[in-house]
Amino acid sequence: MIYEAARREFAASGFAATNMDDVARRAGISTKTLYRLVPGKQALFEGMVADRMDRFVSGVRLRACDGSNIKGALREACVACAELILDSEVIALQRLILADSDRFPDIAETFYKIAMRRTVSTLANWLRTQHERGLITLRQIDPETAAGMLLGMLVFEPQRAVVFGRQASPDRAQLERRAEACASLFLEGCAVRG
Repeated sequence: MIYEAARREFAASGFAATNMDDVARRAGISTKTLYRLVPGKQALFEGMVADRMDRFVSGVRLRACDGSNIKGALREACVACAELILDSEVIALQRLILADSDRFPDIAETFYKIAMRRTVSTLANWLRTQHERGLITLRQIDPETAAGMLLGMLVFEPQRAVVFGRQASPDRAQLERRAEACASLFLEGCAVRG
């Protein structure tokens, strides 16, 4: 509840203008209670990003763990990644980080480590597991690099279009089509050849 309120407040006001009183009010708790749970705005920001990533990581693990249908599993993992990266609140958060990172470099570092790197490592771990199962071969590319390449193919173009206001965030059907195409391209390049 607190992190949801913080997410909305940061997205609406930016890091600099967000204050703990407004977050507490939005969460429906007292400011004193908020400070008892979270020592300050930087810790609130870190906790909010970590909370969102924890939910993402558990979702990827649940949706793409059995490996019986590698293409379907990869498509679902890609959809989960795209939904996270192209989420309108995440885009808003990236805009605020870019706008405020000169004055608050810790927020950029926090977002990079907790969100961006963790997204790549989550997908890399999934790819590593599929490689170890013999379902794909990464052909001398480490899983982290492969995951970065796959995420780039999946979200780079639509993310730029959304960030620069050229289009709205893709809907679920659009994400599924893009994830399907990316999974196919990736798996053709990583197919185990007899």
